[in-house]
Amino acid sequence: MSDGVLLVAHGTVEDLADLPEFVRRIRRGRPAPAELIEELRKRYERIGGSPLLATTKRQAEALAKRLALPVLVGMRLWQPEVAEAIGGAAQLGIRRLCVLPMAPFSVHIYCEHARGEYERLAPTLGNRAPVLVDAAPWGTAPSFIDAYCESIRPALVGAEQHALILTAHSLPTRVIQAGDPYVVQFEAAVAAVSRQLGREATLAYQSQGADGGQWLGPSLQDALSAAKARGQSGVVVAPVGFVAEHVETLYDLDVEARAQAEALGLAFRRVAALDESPALVATLAQVAQAALCPNGS
Repeated sequence: MSDGVLLVAHGTVEDLADLPEFVRRIRRGRPAPAELIEELRKRYERIGGSPLLATTKRQAEALAKRLALPVLVGMRLWQPEVAEAIGGAAQLGIRRLCVLPMAPFSVHIYCEHARGEYERLAPTLGNRAPVLVDAAPWGTAPSFIDAYCESIRPALVGAEQHALILTAHSLPTRVIQAGDPYVVQFEAAVAAVSRQLGREATLAYQSQGADGGQWLGPSLQDALSAAKARGQSGVVVAPVGFVAEHVETLYDLDVEARAQAEALGLAFRRVAALDESPALVATLAQVAQAALCPNGS
């Protein structure tokens, strides 16, 4: 066996007792305040737990069928860990492993994480260690834009007076000031969706962190208020920065943002994440094939 793919997602907990350690990893080793853990626990309980891991596994299964290659799953901040997946690839005899991040505007961050795990693990694998091949950034890939436009169109029917708001996770502004291309890629994706739909789309950054400091904006709450100020009757919210449902969509959008919109008198429609839709799987296949066969061979 020669080639394989490793899907790398953010990660989530299935046992809420693991929340303190999970959040500590997100915070780069800093323990989280008890009130933050309790708030997150309430959110997970409200949505019945995050489906992120199960969805990522289904995405991997669908991609494996499409490519006729083994597709493994690793989580950047939780289990199954990326190192575990790389070790699994070695056991399968995979010689080249395409690292395919499931964060379309943060591909480089996830690839860097995978390479760090690889460097730590490779000496223990010896000549069985696969060669890692990084996927290219794909948040503006035409097939990805097509996939989201296909998903958004039904929500726009009868919503002529609704604002179309495309969201992605907010980041600290210091990250962007240090040169991260996240904003450029997200803005380009929003512009591409708007052009293809023939419909003005605005962007918003959701799920700001609890650490204080400056975070990317406008926030989703600000975007909702702006829609109300323009006299629009409702909003259609599409989380284009997320390719699977998890707490940031099922709670931050379906519970929190919906309540904020309704408090403003705005009708609220939410476009589902792509999950394992055939259109997304086709995009992932193209990205993997381009990385593994850059010359089309």
